Amino acid sequence: MVAKKIEKKSEKEKISLEEFKSMVIGMAEKGVTSEKIGEALRKQGIHPQEYGKISRILKEKGLYNIPEIKNIQEKLERITRHKEKHIQDKRAMRERERVFSLLRKQKKYHKLM
Repeated sequence: MVAKKIEKKSEKEKISLEEFKSMVIGMAEKGVTSEKIGEALRKQGIHPQEYGKISRILKEKGLYNIPEIKNIQEKLERITRHKEKHIQDKRAMRERERVFSLLRKQKKYHKLM
């Protein structure tokens, strides 16, 4: 019996590096983090590993914002809003202090302060 080789044809054709970069930059300008850009591209069938790191592309264009800091800032805003509504909430007060400290440490680490 002869085994036949079955070649898989890619369902989606590969895009050029310039097209990939333009897609990444377009999403970054909308305020999407590099993590979410990678997820969105994978859903479209485009694997970022074939084209290079998304963070490097964004750093070249000066659009890179550090995802950890953005996520921590959003969390701090949510806790602060909650604390304004619920003045007696001691846990929220402690959590706000903890998250603020974490944000300060991250900014210091990335030399943003």
